[in-house]
Amino acid sequence: MLKGAGAIAAGAAGFGPLLTIESHAQAKPTVNLQLGWLLSGNQIGEVCAKALGYYEAEGLDLKFQPGGPNIDGVAVVAAGRFEVGQVSSSPSLMLAASQDIPIKCFATGAQVHPYTFFSLKKNPVKEPKDLIGKKVGIQATGVILLRALLAKNKIAEKDVTIVTIGADMAPLLTGQVDVVTGWLTNTTALKVLGDQRVEMRLWDTGVRLYALPYYATAETIAKRPEVLAKFLTASARGWTYARDNQEKAVDFLVKEFPNLVRADEIDAVKIMLQYAFGEKTKTEGFGTMDPAVWQEQIALYAELGQFTKRVPKLEEVVTMDILKATADARIKLG
Repeated sequence: MLKGAGAIAAGAAGFGPLLTIESHAQAKPTVNLQLGWLLSGNQIGEVCAKALGYYEAEGLDLKFQPGGPNIDGVAVVAAGRFEVGQVSSSPSLMLAASQDIPIKCFATGAQVHPYTFFSLKKNPVKEPKDLIGKKVGIQATGVILLRALLAKNKIAEKDVTIVTIGADMAPLLTGQVDVVTGWLTNTTALKVLGDQRVEMRLWDTGVRLYALPYYATAETIAKRPEVLAKFLTASARGWTYARDNQEKAVDFLVKEFPNLVRADEIDAVKIMLQYAFGEKTKTEGFGTMDPAVWQEQIALYAELGQFTKRVPKLEEVVTMDILKATADARIKLG
């Protein structure tokens, strides 16, 4: 991803100007939200904001730009093709900054990362030390998260067996592994574990990463901060509506994304909203984040040798400017 992003960012002229917020004569600016995944319930707040006219009230149009296995969203936004992006986890943005890719996080969609290690009651893993001697089924992209957990808790990597798996839970049920990983918000996949499921969240093991961070180029943040502020204000209203009107929110979601199953999304939204809102959002509003948590992440990844070029500075990874500009509006929604 970083190699591709660097190449595209270096050749950004091929996409036209780096700052490309769409506008036409007598038309509202269009903000394209580039996702790192296929269209899903992760966007329920933005879907509500769009359906209820919150972006329109801010003088914006919103377009969803789906990601997927062959789309590098970070590279697309860095090159100026689209204006705002969202990735699954904060390390992607730290690693991009370390490679001089000019993007920064300006808000985060989830206050606590839902990434979790799942086991069964007959062989439970409830805390990091329980991983010793276990086989952990994990996706290739998640191995660094496991390494971070082990390093944070002073567990030698040789004491854990890593087994690369896909996204389903079958290896755990068939005994091929003792632990599998996934997001607590993926309620459909987790149903097969039933009441035998045991959870250990990554966040609770001391590895505090943010999920669903929003990002834009440094140039967009510097030259068009008012557009990002309007986007975040409308999004916060949409997420607040979803929190307070869950079934209606799901109706908007499946209308916007017809591939989704309403019953599954009803279950999923209850969990997702627990991560979008928390104690911190009560006083600081939707989208808030803590620079100290980001600095902690940078230090941990530096310790693990993940920054091959250089260790990024905090101000190269995040900006608090958009959150400050929208504080009054977002806090009222808290």
